[in-house]
Order: sequence, then structure tokens, then C-alpha cells
Amino acid sequence: MPGLAPSLVPDRAPSAPLNAADDILGPPLASGCADRAALSWGNQASISFKELDALVNRYGNALRRHGLMVGQRVFFLLDDSPELVAAYLGTMRVGGVAVALNIRLAAKDLLFVLEDASPSVLFVHVDLLSLYREIAAQLVAPPRVVVLGPAVAAADGLETFLAEAEDVLASVPRAPVDPAYWVYSSGTTGRPKAAVHCHGDMRVADLHLRINLGVQPGDRVFTTSKMFFAFALGHSLFGALRCGATVIMHTGWPDAEAIGGVIRRLRPTVVLSVPTMYRNLLREGVAADPAFRGVRHYVSAGEKLPESLFESWVEATGLPILEGYGTSETVFLAIANTPRSYRVGSSGRPLPWAETRLFDENSDAIVAPNTPGRLAIRMGSVFTGYWHQPELSREFLRDGWYFPGDMFSFDASGWWYHHGRADDMLKISGQWVSPTEIEECALKLDELIEVAVVGHANADGLIRLAMFAVPRSPVQDEEALARKVGETLRARLSIYKCPRTIRFVPELPRTPTGKVQKFKLRGLLEAVAA
Repeated sequence: MPGLAPSLVPDRAPSAPLNAADDILGPPLASGCADRAALSWGNQASISFKELDALVNRYGNALRRHGLMVGQRVFFLLDDSPELVAAYLGTMRVGGVAVALNIRLAAKDLLFVLEDASPSVLFVHVDLLSLYREIAAQLVAPPRVVVLGPAVAAADGLETFLAEAEDVLASVPRAPVDPAYWVYSSGTTGRPKAAVHCHGDMRVADLHLRINLGVQPGDRVFTTSKMFFAFALGHSLFGALRCGATVIMHTGWPDAEAIGGVIRRLRPTVVLSVPTMYRNLLREGVAADPAFRGVRHYVSAGEKLPESLFESWVEATGLPILEGYGTSETVFLAIANTPRSYRVGSSGRPLPWAETRLFDENSDAIVAPNTPGRLAIRMGSVFTGYWHQPELSREFLRDGWYFPGDMFSFDASGWWYHHGRADDMLKISGQWVSPTEIEECALKLDELIEVAVVGHANADGLIRLAMFAVPRSPVQDEEALARKVGETLRARLSIYKCPRTIRFVPELPRTPTGKVQKFKLRGLLEAVAA
């Protein structure tokens, strides 16, 4: 099976004490980047690495003075900002555990994670304070609340919290396996779950950016997702800073117009985004701006990148989108295309610091090309378990390998292909069917801009395929379009791969990261059947 020598895969064997914040800021400070911009935002406002390091120390000293103990959690309900970055790194520097929360959490989910983790401190922006107040009375052990922004009681404000905090601080030494930060993720279903990550993770933080994308001091890295998402956390807050590059931040929920404005004003050299955002930038005509041709590399992750979207992006910008695969449990990409070697439709090849394997239904290793199986990953940033969920941890972590629940195959040349979630793969007429293959085929039609294929049980209990499609423009005759879609699929696919049900919808249900929530589509089919 294609893969990497295990000796190249960082592990968490006992080693000298370290600290994740030092692993991030230490290299650029030691290599002459102290006066370079570490963070940039708005209309070219910036803060240098030296200034950021001092601010990190102030937050760390303030947390320690207010009683934060090693291992206690600090939560952040904040938009991307210098304050978020400094407080996050300051938490890790004094041995606390940093946890950035989705700023679009529902009140019930905020209540759940606060009860789940019992954080010592919650940093919250004044604009989100009402969300916290909605559930505060229900907390048995409420955190100390530090409010950023105007019009708050002086005792709760950030200035009071930081008062008299010095900008010099010795980091707390931690073992590589000691917790440093969590990433809350619920995927496409379920309640939030916290993936526990360690101080030793940073040994792989900058490798893909530096080795494959050539990121170095003077570069400007922009991840369109917010920093509470693992993709941005790992590749901007951790990886790009460690490279000595400038991290571009955007305040406010990202949409195509806002992202276009950032690219025009701040001129990133590397942009990391998700397929949904790339699609929106094309659909709204934003990607046609000449500034988009000034970006050196575009990277995509979060879900499979449709080939048609790749081709449209190249036509609009002249540049490829380099697809990769990672999860909240790995933080960093494990499989990726690179500027020197990429293939349309593939997630890329396993990166030199990640081992990947495939297993069949009987847990036997797959060694034959073009055979779908369940993915397993081993790399130096794999999480150590889910907080307070030992059974779930045992299900996804086995013998040092992480099983994310995704189906992949590899070809004879070593390219890896994502077939979707294992629970989305379907057996039709005794053969495995990948919804992704069908979706890609349907997207060849100009009339469709998005497609999702799911399986549902018919009256006899047999699994049949159903397709949900988003038309590019209003449809006058849905029956005629459905016939055209069906004919296109039958001309290109085996008959058992052709959905019997085709429904047109104005949009597909998605998570905040842009992943299609297929369980909701299955629910629509079940509601009709009932």
C-alpha cells in the first residue's frame, strides 16, 4: 500500500518538556522576525511578532494572577482578533487548555459545552454576551467572565482583567502528551464533542505550509474559515505563525463579498478555504477580480472538491486549487496535493509525516489499488481522545491509529480518493456505491450547481438511491430536467448507480463549515414516505 516510512511519522514518545506557545512563537522570534507583522486585519492594521509575544505574556500573567491552574480550561467566544490569538496562546503558555468556540453556537449547545468542560474562564465579546446570559443561571459552576468591547461593567471588562499584568513570562514546561487545546466538533450530526490535543502537536504544525507551499517570513496566509475551526486553527494560528508568516484575519462571518475585499486589500500569498466558499466566490463573480490572480497557492479542505469547481476556478483565476484532507482530530492535513504534484479529483497523497491505511469490513488491511476501504491515520497531531467520552474514544482510536469514519481508495500511482463518510457508502445490488462518484457525474450538467446523493429504504426495506440537486436557475419543467439528469447518469454510470429519485431543492442543508448534512436529506425522504 502506498505510504510513508513509519520512522518519518512523529510520535509522542517521552521527550524534554516543551510548551506549545513557545513552539509556535519561538521559531519566528529566534529567526529575526520579531519586527515583522504576525497578524494583519482590517485596513492593513497589524501587530508584530515581538508585540504579539508581549501581549501573550500579559494574558498569561493575568490568567495566572486570577487563579488559573495547570490543566484548567479557558473558553473563547470571540471573533478572530489579536485578543483571541494572544489569549489563546497565553492560556497554553501558563499550562491551561485553550478552547475556541463557534461564535454561532445555539444557546443549548453553549450550555452543553460549558457544563461538559467546566471552564475556569470565559472570554466573550460584548456582542455575544446576551447568548451567555441566556443560559448563565443554569450553570452549577459558572466561569469567570471577561468581556471584550464597550459598555460593560468595569469589573468584568478586559482592561480590568489585564490591569498590572506584566509582559514578561516564563512558560510552564509541559510534556508532549499534556493537553494544550481542544477542538469542539459535532460533524454533520450529534452533540458537540471535544477532541483533546497536546503540546507536542506543534512539531507538525508548519510542515505542509513550509515544505510544500513554500511559506516563509514575508508571506501572508489567509484562511477564510474562522479560527475556532480546526482548518484555520492549525494552518493559520499555529502553522503560519510558526513559519514567521503574517496571518490575515477577518472579523465577521465570511461571505464572498467580504472575502473578496480581504484579498483585494491585504493581498494574501496563500489562501486556504472550503469548496462552498470557492463556489460562492465564483457564483457571485468575485473570483474574477484581478487580485485573485496574485495569490500564489489556493488550498481546499473540509469536504471533497468537485472537479467541475476546480475547472471553473482555473478558468477564472488561472490557478489550481490544491485539495487536501484533514479533520478536527488531526488539526493538520494528512493527505494533500502540492504545487509540484496534484491531480484533479484526488485528495492527494499521504504527507511525509502521516501514515495512512485502509481496512475492509472485516478489519483486514487493503493492499489492492482501487478498492474502497475505511481510512486510518497515524501522525504526530492525532488527538488523544474525546473529553468525557471513553467509549467514543475507543471506537475512533485503536493502537495509535485514528479511524475518522471516511472511505478512501488509492490508485496504482499512489493517489488517494475520498468517497465520503463510511456511513454514506451504500451497497446496491451487492456492490459498493460511492455517492461522490454519482455527484461528480451529475455536476457535469451546466444546469446544476450542487448535488447530494443519499440512500433510503424502499417499501421492501432495500436501499435505493435518491439525488437532491440545486439548479443553477429556476426550473420551469422539473420533470424534463429530471429526465435529462437521469439520461446523463445512465450514459456514464452502471445502472445500479443511477438514482431512481431525483428532487430539486433551492439549497442543500449544511454545517457552518459547509459540509452537507445528509441526514437531513434522508429525513425529507422519510417524511414523504410517511
